[in-house]
Amino acid sequence: MVKGPLLAAGLLVLVGLLASQLVLRTLVATQERHLREMALLEFAGIEATVGPFVVRDDIWEMFDLLDRVTRREGSLRPLRATLIDPLGRVIVSSDPRLHPIGAQRTEMIAAATSVTAEHYDLADGEVALSQVLHYQERALGKLIIDFDTTGFVAERERTVTFLVIGNALASLFAALVGFMVMRRVLRPIARLTNAMGQGTDGLQPIPEQSIPRRNPEIAQLYDNYNRLVHAVEERNATVKRLAERERFVSLGRLAGTLAHEVNNPLGGLLNTVDTLRTYPERADVVKSSADLLDRGLRHMRDVVRATLDTHRAAPEATALSRADFDDLSLLIRPEAERRGQDLHWQVSLPEGAIDGLPSGPVRQIALNLLLNASAAAGYGGKIGLRLAREDDAIMLGIQDSGPGLPDHLRARLLSDAPVEPGGGVGLRLVRELVQGMGGQISLGRSPEGLNEIRVQLPLAAEGGRDA
Repeated sequence: MVKGPLLAAGLLVLVGLLASQLVLRTLVATQERHLREMALLEFAGIEATVGPFVVRDDIWEMFDLLDRVTRREGSLRPLRATLIDPLGRVIVSSDPRLHPIGAQRTEMIAAATSVTAEHYDLADGEVALSQVLHYQERALGKLIIDFDTTGFVAERERTVTFLVIGNALASLFAALVGFMVMRRVLRPIARLTNAMGQGTDGLQPIPEQSIPRRNPEIAQLYDNYNRLVHAVEERNATVKRLAERERFVSLGRLAGTLAHEVNNPLGGLLNTVDTLRTYPERADVVKSSADLLDRGLRHMRDVVRATLDTHRAAPEATALSRADFDDLSLLIRPEAERRGQDLHWQVSLPEGAIDGLPSGPVRQIALNLLLNASAAAGYGGKIGLRLAREDDAIMLGIQDSGPGLPDHLRARLLSDAPVEPGGGVGLRLVRELVQGMGGQISLGRSPEGLNEIRVQLPLAAEGGRDA
């Protein structure tokens, strides 16, 4: 809205300058032609009259002739006339005090401009024109007439002033008109820009009644924007559905082993109940059976609690603690045992060193990566978790002895490329959780030589102080 009007005004100024130069050139050429025509008439009249007076050396007649020439009125009048002989001496002048008879005026002849010259210098308000006078094919000398050009100079100044003021007013008018036109033209674009500036989460389609159908280009742009908004909404909904499905898929992958973890103690607990019913009078049997029931039920409670805490749809904003990693160990260990895998668990930080991190997202990140690591390591492989403090951040390393992440899964974990249908949604969920916490993800090797996904999570200020 600003650049367009300024550009229009600038172009108008440029055109005005070019037009002004053309006008001034035309004016100068007209003035010079007018002066040349008048000067030629003066020279011709004097030449036709002064010849006999020069031959007779009649100074008074020559002076009277030149004096009458300089006494004429008008905007372009001769100021003085001087006749100089071929040797550069003054024969007669209308101003004898300035140019006395016999005075040497060679420099005056050199400074004068020939009346037949192509251009005259009229800027000083006075110009000296010269011409050789002849009488009976004999050169009498050179006649120099000083003409008053102040009228021409004043006319040029008035013209320049008019052009400057006219160009300024025209430029201002063009800028205002251009601003109004550009504002009207760009108003739909400004509205679209404001709508797009709300971010992808706040995009709203433009109502149909607000689309200017009389302007096909703008209408098409609005339609494309509305299609984009609908596509973003569908994409966000799809990503949420995929993330939710992945969350339940990971829960389903644990369901079998968790069922085994619950069913094993459940069978023993049922046997204990039968024992209690059979020997209710024996105190030692009752005590040992009660202890067994307590341990079994507590184990089942811990398994269920850990599963619910990890897969709860809206995890509580509680601080991360060592107990969270104990829960993760409880959840992933049956999966590792089912696959015959060697599980390395290295959580050696003191209590309180990780209080600056939220529990829910970190548990979800670690569990997703551990499940992927277990699947990649295969039967009889090795997986592990390593937790370490690095300056003001916590490094969470998930290890496996598998072949490493393939390229299509690596892109889901390390880039923001669109997620194609298929596996790996959990890795994109991990990336979004890490980015939401201001962390970074990298790939490397563990000290034991295993593949390692490293997640670096910055600690909050209070967490850093507590550590």
